[in-house]
Amino acid sequence: MMDVGELISEVRRLEIRTRRVVDDLVGGAYRSRFKGRGIEFEEVREYAFGDDVRDIDWNVSARMGAPFVKKYVEERELQVVLAADVSASGLFGSGAKTKLRTQAEIAALLSLSAVRNRDKVGMITFSDRVEKHLPVRGGRAHVLRMLRELVATEPRGRGTNLAEALTRLRRSLKRRSVIFVISDFLDSSEGRADALGMLARRHDVVLVRTEDPAELAPPFAGTWNLADAETSARGVIHGNARARGLWAETAARERDAFAREAARAGAGLISVRCGEDLVRPFVKFFRER
Repeated sequence: MMDVGELISEVRRLEIRTRRVVDDLVGGAYRSRFKGRGIEFEEVREYAFGDDVRDIDWNVSARMGAPFVKKYVEERELQVVLAADVSASGLFGSGAKTKLRTQAEIAALLSLSAVRNRDKVGMITFSDRVEKHLPVRGGRAHVLRMLRELVATEPRGRGTNLAEALTRLRRSLKRRSVIFVISDFLDSSEGRADALGMLARRHDVVLVRTEDPAELAPPFAGTWNLADAETSARGVIHGNARARGLWAETAARERDAFAREAARAGAGLISVRCGEDLVRPFVKFFRER
C-alpha cells in the first residue's frame, strides 16, 4: 500500500480538486441522507394524550396494565464507522491504482467529510479476521491516525471473512451508527447475508464496493495466466471473444445478485471503479436517497 505521506498528499489534492462538491456533500446531501437516523432510545413513560400511537411499547404496556410509550432523544452528532477490507484480493489493479489504494482513498474521503461535519469516526480493518479496531472519536488528528494505521497495516490474513467483521461490529457498537463497509466483496464466508441483515436492523449500513474494470470486462485477448491472491489457486484461460463475453456476463450476474442481497438486508450500495472519480458516486447516492 501507499505510504502515509503519499496518501495525505493525495487526500489534500482530492480536497482541493473537489472542494465545492465535497462541501455540498457534507453540507447537504450527507446530512440529509441520514436525517432522522440520529435518535437514541432514552426511556419509556406512561402514554399521554397527543402521543403518537406508533411509539407505544406493547411489551411494557402489557406488563404494566396501561399504555406506555418509548421516548427518544435527538443525537447532536452522527457516529460513523468504517469497515475497511485489507485482504489480498485488493492488491489487484489493472491500471494505475489497486483496489486497496482506491479503498484507502475512499476511507480518507469519508472520514474527512465526517469530521468536517463534526461527526465522530471509528474504523475496523479486516481480512479473514478482524485485524485492527480503532475506537470512535472526533477530530482531524484522530482521522489522520486512522489513515496511518490503514496504510501501514500488514494483515495477518490473506482471505476475506466479512461475516466475522460484521458480527464483531454488531456486538461492539452500543449506539446506532452509520457504517460504511469498504470492500471488493470477493468473499465466500458462510453467513454473510445473515450478518449483514442483523447489522442493518439497528444501524444504517452502506456497502461501498470497489471494482477494477478488468474484473467486469477483460479488455484484452490472448492467453491469461490467473492466480487467486487469497487462495493461491491458479488457472489458464484462452481469452477469445467467447471467453471474454462469458466473463462479462458472469460478472454482470454476480453484480446483480450482490445488489439484490444488499437490498434484502436493507443496506445501501455504492459502486466505485478504480481509476474513476471517487466523489461522484457518493454525491449521486446521497442525493437519490
